[in-house]
Amino acid sequence: SPKCAKAFWSQQHTRPYRELLAHTLDWCAPAPGEAWLDLGCGGGALTRGLWERAGGALAGVLGVDCAAANADAYARLDRDLAPPPGGRVRFRCHDFSAGLSPLADRSFDHAVSGLSVPYAEHYDPAAGRWTGAAYDRLLAEVCRVLRPGGRFVVSVNVPEPSWAAVAWRGLPDLLRSGRPLRHLKNGLRMLRYGRWLKREARAGRFHYLPAAEVTARLAAAGFERIEHRVSYAGQAFVFRAHRPAARA
Repeated sequence: SPKCAKAFWSQQHTRPYRELLAHTLDWCAPAPGEAWLDLGCGGGALTRGLWERAGGALAGVLGVDCAAANADAYARLDRDLAPPPGGRVRFRCHDFSAGLSPLADRSFDHAVSGLSVPYAEHYDPAAGRWTGAAYDRLLAEVCRVLRPGGRFVVSVNVPEPSWAAVAWRGLPDLLRSGRPLRHLKNGLRMLRYGRWLKREARAGRFHYLPAAEVTARLAAAGFERIEHRVSYAGQAFVFRAHRPAARA
């Protein structure tokens, strides 16, 4: 829901999120002329980071998210980024739990995703339970839309993440912000929604997986040279994986 999304967006100026953003962008290492996919883009924080780190010289960034309201955020990016994107930063509303079928094979140099892939969900009515089918399909779809040798930099939550640890580590930043009461209110919402998210993950709807299992699933989807690091006040892994280069 929008309230759930906004509760987590409110932390974007806190230390844990800034750490996660920096670790993710360091491994993205965007370069001029590249086309990027920002999967589960939200309000476009990673898109902004890619654009700024490449000095505005990217071929383009496509943000994909199921929340149509993010179109407004991308319209602001188009106005605010320097140098102006001139149509090279775009948004598409799409539920990635259904895959990435609107996107063509090998249409991006690289892809990034911030704490979004674990929420690819699939319910099997015949079995009467949630499964990991959408999660695995999404990883394979990302590999499909990357060009040979392309990077996928993706952050995912650790098993049983502690939203309280994130909130506590970011509390000093919230208190110094211009609207501390508003941010504290969103922090309490984050804790409440976080309990629900973990409950749903235990039921198999969402996927807070050990690093070894994420590595195995990335490999099964076709990626190689997979590595990870811990970030986000210890509550997330950042993975970097590569689609195999084309053979001569």
